[in-house]
Amino acid sequence: MGKIQVNNSKLYAYHGCLEEEARIGSWYRVDVEVEADLSKSAKTDELSDTVDYVHLNYIVKEEMAIRSKLLEEVAQRILDRFFREISMIEEATVKVAKINPPIGGNVEEVVIILSQKRKG
Repeated sequence: MGKIQVNNSKLYAYHGCLEEEARIGSWYRVDVEVEADLSKSAKTDELSDTVDYVHLNYIVKEEMAIRSKLLEEVAQRILDRFFREISMIEEATVKVAKINPPIGGNVEEVVIILSQKRKG
């Protein structure tokens, strides 16, 4: 078993419960970690034998572009697509951070972290 991480993906998106968040948007950071059997790709040096991190990043970008009120919903959509589209993934963690959230204080970020194992 091994891990692949795609860290610090910065995206501009329009998530949030407030109407101005839908109009103005803000910066987000997404970190993902997936676990899979990487022993074959470590020997074959073939992309087809591993989890393609370009695919992981593509899913993140697509799902972040869909407006949601809650970051939990965004993170769950990302996880759902990981497991649906990439059969090698056994476990995954997604962290979605809203940078400088509008919560009435000097807060650098709020972060939602969801983890899931493949069912069955």
